[in-house]
Amino acid sequence: MRPPRDAAEVAPDGQTPGAVTGLRVGIDATPLLGARTGVGKYVEHLTNALIGRPGLAELRATAFTWRGQHELRESVPAGASVAGRRAPARGLQEAWARQEFPPVELLTGDVDVFHGTNFVLPPLRRSAGVVTVHDLAYLRLPETVHAASLRYRELVPRSLRRATLVLTPTRAVGEEIIDAYHLGADRVVVTPLGVHQRWFAVSPPDPGWLDARGLPPQYLLAVGTLEPRKGLDVLITAYRRLLAEEPEVPPLVLVGGSGWGERPDVAAVPAGRVVLPGYLTDDDLTRVVAGARLLAFPSRYEGFGLPPLEAMAAGVPVVASDLPAVREATSGLVRLVPPNDPDALAAALATELHDMPDPGRTEAARAHAATQTWQRCAELTMQAYRTAARG
Repeated sequence: MRPPRDAAEVAPDGQTPGAVTGLRVGIDATPLLGARTGVGKYVEHLTNALIGRPGLAELRATAFTWRGQHELRESVPAGASVAGRRAPARGLQEAWARQEFPPVELLTGDVDVFHGTNFVLPPLRRSAGVVTVHDLAYLRLPETVHAASLRYRELVPRSLRRATLVLTPTRAVGEEIIDAYHLGADRVVVTPLGVHQRWFAVSPPDPGWLDARGLPPQYLLAVGTLEPRKGLDVLITAYRRLLAEEPEVPPLVLVGGSGWGERPDVAAVPAGRVVLPGYLTDDDLTRVVAGARLLAFPSRYEGFGLPPLEAMAAGVPVVASDLPAVREATSGLVRLVPPNDPDALAAALATELHDMPDPGRTEAARAHAATQTWQRCAELTMQAYRTAARG
């Protein structure tokens, strides 16, 4: 199977005969509304990094929502415009899963390229279309996703047919899409996510700062929405077994907002040994990660794996599930364990806690994280826009 391409293979920099300049790009900014998790942060950082790119005449943000237009205006970066009509998101998705109406231009006005940032590309009348598919969890592990995500089984195939190019965060996801939907490899472009510069400059917080937020001075950490796909049940089982062997192991902090399904079951763990502070702001999250003894990332499935990369930038050791996308995103510079294996995870956590710090390994991890920037993601995405506009 031919692999997906990097965007640099699709459209080289510089002006060439027939090159498109002054693009008007529409972008689905709906994920900016509400608490921002993975896709919301992708859209936030991508839009910020796109502003001012050569050849971008306008970045027009829109949200498919009945109530959120005012919030959108406060959420988009300076330099982006906002356009759109009030429309119920569920009604639009139900229509777009069955038919080619309403076209996006009816909602946002004419643009040269429209970018569906969150699995769904609306019908198009004249615009070229680009869609980002972040993962195939709804196909690979449907029991671990919310019912709303199962709609992607109907929405994504239509979106792929509408799109000129399909963007993915990793080659691993790109290859899955090519295999699942029989797409030509030339239509799938890899645009890796980035690490914000604040992760490289952060220092561990002092005990008083942690105590004010109900956090212990020493802790193991996991970051992610509290939902079945994140494998927190596996982590809690592993932690319980580790605690039985080593009662002095630091508490486990699970950072993240509630997703769907039952909250993590910590009844079998001694009281106070698992802390759930909920969703944290970006600034607080960065400091909490920097203060961790290690970051555990026990996901059952991922399309990228940004928390491990951010922890690497902060100089924090990582124990993560050995998944193709995570291995690719981290370049294998973290301790990898089989997913769904609490014994292997417990052993890896113990090893990481007891190993002497390895400055060379830490610096190699930081150096790799430094190559993953939102500016690079934006430039690769911009190249994809140029290619799509040329048809």
